[in-house]
Amino acid sequence: MADVEIGVTGNITPQEPIKLSKSMFQLPMHVSLSSPAAREWFGQRRENIRPWPVFVNTSNFRSPSSIPRLSKRIVRNVEYFQSNYFFVFLGLIAYCLITSPLLLIAVAASLGACYILSLKNSERKINIIGYELTLAQQYGLVAVCSLPLFYLAGAGAAIFWVLGASIFVITLHAAFYNIDAILNTEEEKIDLMMEEV
Repeated sequence: MADVEIGVTGNITPQEPIKLSKSMFQLPMHVSLSSPAAREWFGQRRENIRPWPVFVNTSNFRSPSSIPRLSKRIVRNVEYFQSNYFFVFLGLIAYCLITSPLLLIAVAASLGACYILSLKNSERKINIIGYELTLAQQYGLVAVCSLPLFYLAGAGAAIFWVLGASIFVITLHAAFYNIDAILNTEEEKIDLMMEEV
């Protein structure tokens, strides 16, 4: 067999990292989630966020001309601003927790118990009545034991308030935000770019 030499030469210049402005509405770039599916889903939400100034631009709010147009507008807005609406939902959850100190204490106690269990599990496995429990089973046990605490803290009312407020705010925004003004200008920009090439 003959030896073949291939000469490989060249210069590799590393690309400069993209500088992003830090604002309070930006998500952290490195979020540690245990499940790969959860990481992928969260990454998709983060990538699909529309700019917040566009989302809250009051000059784009118009009342729909007819009921069929209203339903189409709501569907298009939900598709376009899906990630923004998700973060509105998270913001309402945070508001509900901040304004309900007892519920905040209950959530902190449950999360603290889960954190302590994860620390104990890294040292050695926990046995209860001779049975070795997995970490997921221990988390489930903490969740079951936390249910009375959440009931006393008013978690049921908080869940229904967050769901109701989210549906109201998201539907209100989707009904009155004129998505055609944004999508038409973006399509015109794409057409202009294609014509230039």
